[in-house]
Amino acid sequence: MESTSEYAERRDRLNKIVLEQAGLPVKRFFALDQDVYEDGALPKRTKELLGLVASTVLRCDDCIRYHITEAIEAGASVEEIGEALGIALIVGGSIAIPHIRRAYEILGSLEPDG
Repeated sequence: MESTSEYAERRDRLNKIVLEQAGLPVKRFFALDQDVYEDGALPKRTKELLGLVASTVLRCDDCIRYHITEAIEAGASVEEIGEALGIALIVGGSIAIPHIRRAYEILGSLEPDG
C-alpha cells in the first residue's frame, strides 16, 4: 500500500501538472473543491467526514485516503471516522465493502501504533 507521504507527494505533483495545463473552468473547480471544506456553518472536521461518506459510496480510494487524512488533521477521532464509514456502508450497500476495508487499512496506517 502506498504510504501517506507517498500519496501526498503524488497528489501534489499531479495537481501541479493539472493546474499548470488546465483551463480556467478546471482551475475554478479545484479552488471550489478546496474552499468548500473550510470551516463554515459546519466545521472542517464534519465536512471531511461527509466527504469520506460520499467518497466511499462513490468508490474512490484516492478520495477516501484524502478525506481520512484531512479529517484526522481537522481533529476527527477514529470513532467518528468509523461511524462515518458505517453510514457509507448503509448508503452504499455491500459494493462499498472493499473500499471500507481499504479505508480501515489507511486508518490503521495513520494511527500511532499502525
